[in-house]
Amino acid sequence: MTLPVLIQKQNNTIAETRLKKFYSVFNQAILMSVKDNGDFENWNYWAMDKKDENGDYLNQNELIQKNFESYLEPYLKITDKKKVINEAGQEVTMYYLADGSAFKFAERQNRDISFYPKNAENCIKKYKDGEHTVGVCMFEFVFNPVSSSVKWKYHYKKGLEPNLYLWDGNESSLYDANDAGCNFRGAYCTGLIQHNGWRIPKDYPRKISY
Repeated sequence: MTLPVLIQKQNNTIAETRLKKFYSVFNQAILMSVKDNGDFENWNYWAMDKKDENGDYLNQNELIQKNFESYLEPYLKITDKKKVINEAGQEVTMYYLADGSAFKFAERQNRDISFYPKNAENCIKKYKDGEHTVGVCMFEFVFNPVSSSVKWKYHYKKGLEPNLYLWDGNESSLYDANDAGCNFRGAYCTGLIQHNGWRIPKDYPRKISY
């Protein structure tokens, strides 16, 4: 194999291995927290969207960090954490894991989680430089077990799952759903990989790079 092919194969392997591991260890942490803190429906954990008097969304990173430290961080092996400026230009906390991956919550609420298999801060820089990063170096997950809306039916009463908000249940939609499909904005790229046994499909429409 040529060097570019070998590099791409290695990049894919890193994504596959670390996505699967993150999914596993985060869900194990949820189960351990449920054992100690009771069902998550009763947790004082959820940080929902809030707006100020001007109608702008509030940055709730401090509350999100506090709640994460109370309910989930004790059950995860976090090797480092620091404040970073996210893709939206907001300050959030990035959590680093021993395998070189990292994750952060959205600044507005703690439902949406961005996972970076490698070089998290470089991935954010790529986004700010105008590159498409979702499904390339950043992958979307959701932990939203408390919303019974049909829009969230693939997340209700579940642990951490790939972002499947509004998914219609058809595998083709993981590629082609308007906006969210992996061929478009990329929100469903994580779900596409999961549905392929945590392997990058041969027809995966993006090039994994860090």
